[in-house]
Amino acid sequence: MQGIGVLVAAAAAVFLLFLGLFTVNQQTAAIVQRFGRFVRVARAGLNLKIPLIESVAGRINLRVQQLDVTVETKTEDNVFAHVVVAVQYAALPDKVFEAFYKLAQPQQQITSYVFDVVRARVPKIKLDDVFEKKDEIADAVKAELGQVMNDFGYAIVKALVTDIAPDEKVKQAMNEINAAQRMRVAASEKGEAERILKVKAAEAEAQSKALQGKGIADQRKAIVDGLRESVDAFQKSVPGTSAQDVMNLVLMTQYFDTLKDIGASDKSSTLFVPYTPGNLGEIAAQMRDVLLTTGQPLPRTPAPRMATPAAPQESAAGAGPQSGPQ
Repeated sequence: MQGIGVLVAAAAAVFLLFLGLFTVNQQTAAIVQRFGRFVRVARAGLNLKIPLIESVAGRINLRVQQLDVTVETKTEDNVFAHVVVAVQYAALPDKVFEAFYKLAQPQQQITSYVFDVVRARVPKIKLDDVFEKKDEIADAVKAELGQVMNDFGYAIVKALVTDIAPDEKVKQAMNEINAAQRMRVAASEKGEAERILKVKAAEAEAQSKALQGKGIADQRKAIVDGLRESVDAFQKSVPGTSAQDVMNLVLMTQYFDTLKDIGASDKSSTLFVPYTPGNLGEIAAQMRDVLLTTGQPLPRTPAPRMATPAAPQESAAGAGPQSGPQ
């Protein structure tokens, strides 16, 4: 009987030893209580507690956790928007007691402080500036929470404003405003481009006209020089002729060459030109005036076909009809 009692006592001791052993995971802290009173904090690894006297009241996660808080608030220009704030927090290893006993629901506490800070800051900022000053809002949330939550055993690692979502109608209006501004800039740039093109075209036209005028002047000079040389050569070859006679001869030669070219053309157009001998002097004067005023040479290229009208006939008592060259 005595041996059985020893075995029972040994088995009971082993059983109680196993009851007193417990493990704590990495980045976790366990709260050990004795009859409901805090005794110590058990760290990661194998730990021992007094069976039936001490108990593990709870465990605290020491890893960094994230809480996303969506706050509905209005801006200075009375636009309602949803601001999403991501708060990264962790329990302090040296303040596990405060983190476990002082806060019953730390996430709700953090949410309340985030609401308070965001609704105190955003109503002082216009909607367009909220997007630019989101870092200031996040820093304000971190600073406010950091002071308060440190007393409760929690550290605020980072606070981030991850989203700012105004109403869909407000978004559409903002996009339309942006599109209108871009269209105005595009129209301004297009107008400037067209202005530059017109200025360049005007400059090119001015240069073209200047060169054309210079060409006409050179052409007139060449014509005058050629006529002068022709008159001088003709006067030397045929003594007694005047410059006027030579000019008339040259103009008449060009005139008849033009008539020949018109007759040889296959164009269907018709051109009426007086050519009777009595009108030769007038034609020469007109051709000379045109040549001297315009500086254009007489045409030597194919021209429209000319239908030559019959020369005016004399009366029955007069001579026969006069005709020009056929």
